[in-house]
Amino acid sequence: MVRNHSEEGFFFLLGLSTDLQLQILLFIQFLLIYLLTVVANGMIMLAVKSNPNLQNPMYFLLSHLSFLDICYSSVTLPKMLETTIAKQKTISVSGCFAQAFFIMFSATAEVFILSSMAYDRYCAICRPLHYMNNMNIAFTWKLVTTSWTIGLLQGLTNTVPLIRLEFCGSNIIQHFSCELPSIISLSCSDTSFNQMLFFICTCILSITSLFFTVISYIHIISTILRIRSTEGRQKAFSTCSSHLIVVILFYGTGFFRYLRPSSASSVIWDEIVSIQYSILTPFLNPIIYSLQNKEMKASFKKILKW
Repeated sequence: MVRNHSEEGFFFLLGLSTDLQLQILLFIQFLLIYLLTVVANGMIMLAVKSNPNLQNPMYFLLSHLSFLDICYSSVTLPKMLETTIAKQKTISVSGCFAQAFFIMFSATAEVFILSSMAYDRYCAICRPLHYMNNMNIAFTWKLVTTSWTIGLLQGLTNTVPLIRLEFCGSNIIQHFSCELPSIISLSCSDTSFNQMLFFICTCILSITSLFFTVISYIHIISTILRIRSTEGRQKAFSTCSSHLIVVILFYGTGFFRYLRPSSASSVIWDEIVSIQYSILTPFLNPIIYSLQNKEMKASFKKILKW
């Protein structure tokens, strides 16, 4: 008998491994990563809030990125840790839909925050005399509000249509979280509308945010190359190299996961790239941004002493 699992009210999350010893090892490892992610990103937010020298648009955007990284990790990792060691690796249908919404919400908001940070670096390096006029407080708040709003719309647009789908047959999600492609693949309804909507929205938003980021960096690199002194070029590049590394990590794995052909799909590769952009990138962001930033390291030392 074919059963409707949306009526039963749960899905099974297959997770990363069925081996008990490996599950314990993964639990300890990812618990440590999650705690360090929350603490490190929280320290960045505290440093920006408490240090008068960090009261500028670049660090304001960085604090929002840190908050988003905490949100992004908190959407996936706690449930992943629970299902890693729990006997019943289940999640309710409504909980699964909610997780899919918050994953898209935070990921979309993050890519537009990254684009805003690229524009901030463009203004600082290419138009330094007009920096404070271009990146004033009101405009920076508009960038942040727009990023959060676009993330909210992306999440709602793609998760609300899930309500009309029926789920029968297998209710096993071969992943550690409820990402939209994994949910859609389980439906016995016609999912062509959901797939097309998700593909169009993801393409438009990804290409738009990436376009602004790439254009900003084309101008940045051309400006840096025109600087005559080696020291001046190194100083200018150091102000945007951290952001560029984060962009490459986030966009590279995100594009591979969502915009490649379905024929190239692989459960193992999906899990690996999902770990990179949803778990490791939020963990690495504070490290990447603080390593080359003297002011941030000085603020961290003050916080640790306090």
